[in-house]
Amino acid sequence: MTLTFFEVIFTWWSSEKSNGGVTVPGITAENAQGGEEDLGNSKSDGSSISSSESEVNTSDADKGKDKLGGSSTEEVDAVHLKRRVGLFSGVALIVGTMIGSGIFVSPSGLLYRSESVATCLIIWGACGALSMLGALSYAELGTMITQSGAEYSYFLEAFGPMPAFLFCWVSTFLLKPSQLAIISLSFAKYTVEPFIVGCEPPDLVVKLVCAATIASITFINCYSVSLATKVQNIFTAAKLIAIFIIICGGIYMIALGNVSYLSTGFEPFDPSLSPTTFSDIATAFYSGLWAYDGWNNLNYVTEELKNPFVNLPRAIIIGLPLVTGCYILVNVAYLAVLSPIEMINSPAVAVTFGARALASWAWLMPLAVCVSTFGSANGTLFVGGRLSYVASREGHLVDILSYVHVRRLTPSPALLFNTLIALLMIIPGNIGSLIDFFSFTAWIFYGGCMAALILMRYTRPNAPRPYKVPIIMPIIVLIVSVYLVVAPIVEDPQIEYLYATMFILAGLIFYIPFIYYKVPVKCMGPVTAFLQYLLEVVPTKYE
Repeated sequence: MTLTFFEVIFTWWSSEKSNGGVTVPGITAENAQGGEEDLGNSKSDGSSISSSESEVNTSDADKGKDKLGGSSTEEVDAVHLKRRVGLFSGVALIVGTMIGSGIFVSPSGLLYRSESVATCLIIWGACGALSMLGALSYAELGTMITQSGAEYSYFLEAFGPMPAFLFCWVSTFLLKPSQLAIISLSFAKYTVEPFIVGCEPPDLVVKLVCAATIASITFINCYSVSLATKVQNIFTAAKLIAIFIIICGGIYMIALGNVSYLSTGFEPFDPSLSPTTFSDIATAFYSGLWAYDGWNNLNYVTEELKNPFVNLPRAIIIGLPLVTGCYILVNVAYLAVLSPIEMINSPAVAVTFGARALASWAWLMPLAVCVSTFGSANGTLFVGGRLSYVASREGHLVDILSYVHVRRLTPSPALLFNTLIALLMIIPGNIGSLIDFFSFTAWIFYGGCMAALILMRYTRPNAPRPYKVPIIMPIIVLIVSVYLVVAPIVEDPQIEYLYATMFILAGLIFYIPFIYYKVPVKCMGPVTAFLQYLLEVVPTKYE
């Protein structure tokens, strides 16, 4: 029976008043009365009991019923995320999250920083090659360590809890929500733009549309995993059709002889620009790699992937070359129609391209961008929620984030938590600064994963590795990661880089007392009980 909001409030308040606790799966009256939850290792003080301990009290077990969902004790014990992601859905998740707002927002930024057409196309290809090397290295890690959570699980195995917690801290409160916010802002901007003629769309309208988009995607992911994957598959197919239309339009224009911009090669398209520096190349890579970001997303859902030892490498081998080819050909198509200066000055490159090359069919481009960014946002939230879910299960976040809906089997608390942070991040609305900030912090952790793979080749030489890459691959990605982090700081020091480093280290403020020394957090017991009633969720564990 589904409880109404007022029934939840009344039941929770009455139970708290009468006996100081709420009898609910995962929280007994005694635990709630104590009112404490240990953020670092909450299972140890009994405030929130895992599914293997006491999800249902003795009287409920005798009745064979669960108070939330009416399931038997055995059914509650079996609650965990199911393997419902196949090879096609895995490829769709990779391709769908990679092809998002980046190819529509970043081409002009990358072109401006590379300062020539040939350099721009080479960097697009190099970003694809680097992403492929990184993704194949992640395939080895994902088939050796089969827990979801990607970098978090790999750091936990290779380096211990502190680096894993710092990654969780930065990703949960910055990286994943900022990705969702950036993509959703792009969706909102492209959605509103056709209705505003002669001026820029009002920021308030864009942000309201962005918030509504995030709320819609959250509902889809909380309602059903199958629905979320079907949405991902459909929108990925639709965006590939849109990419195909752009490429065909570019081929048609080249056939007509429009190659003047492409034929400039390495010549600077603007003589007034200063010579390209190493810092310019690094920041150009930032823009390109932002467009490619998502190549590691399937590793976040390994526990839900069917036959992960086979499908994880296959999905990567199919998805990455497909995306790389699309990106290079799309940029060639853009440059067959628009000059580099026009691309840089255009606020919506795909829309400008459509108006110039597709004539009466130009309306397809804003629609295509909306389809692409919506699908990417859906996949971003799908994987972001899994990170919070796994970190909470390991005791690095509050227990409620590791709970699963008793009937729908979705990690709804973790999804709602990511949504809340993303909604807060849309307030500034500056996409460009968010991209640079994201790239700087993200590649610190990508490099850390390469170091983890190399380290575990020596510390765990006999660990089963169904898929194994040549050691030179993670070494190359590690070297490039160090360059991408260090070069901009050396060439052009900015206070933002210091802020990023300070934000990472700020996680120690929470790690030392709550994780290392296991200082309990008061009042979390009743809060967890209330949220269990409200969200109809139960504890789970990894099998």
